[in-house]
Amino acid sequence: MRTLSQYVRRTPIMRVSADGRPLVFKLEHLQLTGSFKLRGAVNTLLSLDVSEVVTASGGNHGIAVAQAAQLLGAHATVFVPVTAPETKTRRIEALGAKLIRHGNTYAEAAAAARELDLPYVEAYNDATVIEGQSTVTQEIVEDAPDVDTIFVAVGGGGLVAGAALASGGRHIIAVEPENCCAMHNALAAGEPVDSVVDSVAADALGATRAGSLSLEILQQHHVSSALVTDEEILAARDRLWEEFRIAVEPAGAAAFAAFLRGDVSSELPCVLLCGANSEWRPS
Repeated sequence: MRTLSQYVRRTPIMRVSADGRPLVFKLEHLQLTGSFKLRGAVNTLLSLDVSEVVTASGGNHGIAVAQAAQLLGAHATVFVPVTAPETKTRRIEALGAKLIRHGNTYAEAAAAARELDLPYVEAYNDATVIEGQSTVTQEIVEDAPDVDTIFVAVGGGGLVAGAALASGGRHIIAVEPENCCAMHNALAAGEPVDSVVDSVAADALGATRAGSLSLEILQQHHVSSALVTDEEILAARDRLWEEFRIAVEPAGAAAFAAFLRGDVSSELPCVLLCGANSEWRPS
């Protein structure tokens, strides 16, 4: 039986100090495809066992599904909004997937993708996807058991839901941009609600509605919500490069931005650096 570990990297941790505080980085931006999304995509394709799939993505999920399909001998069609960055769409096509640009938002692209009569690979609101994403946190717990808090960037909620399930009761901080915070709004409303998507990290964190399954998991595990500004995200991204020579996309720096605020009390926090798929340059 084929297993997830055959296809994804076990990414390393890095113990550092920032602002005089000890910190663990989970270097998931070093994952194949440059983001954690490959874990959920491969887990889903393994469970489906089909020759063709379709999905929609703002970028990272599409790259992951294209890579998963290539690894497993399947074909993928990926719908993206017309706003998807060229650096990500180029990689989707390079991995052999059929790329279709449709609509101005992820939600519009997803609606069009679901019209095709093909198995649809969810980006986040799916138990199999969440199970795949949970392996990131399983590795953190195994490699750094002394960590007591984990900062996780959030879009639709698949990664943070997996973190909550695999954390062994550790404190999880769900981090979102101030103007791109579907999960924060869902937690406040008690249900997924339509949300504004306007952030430098929107191509990766730009879900218009949080996943209902992810929300339920976060509510059950008492996950905390934190919001950061775009300015804080860019400053955190630049600092990751300047101090640690770690290059990530804005979404990948969101969790570090929340840590830098110093609002959360923790003996040893972990910042999950989730992706590195953008044209990177200091601001």
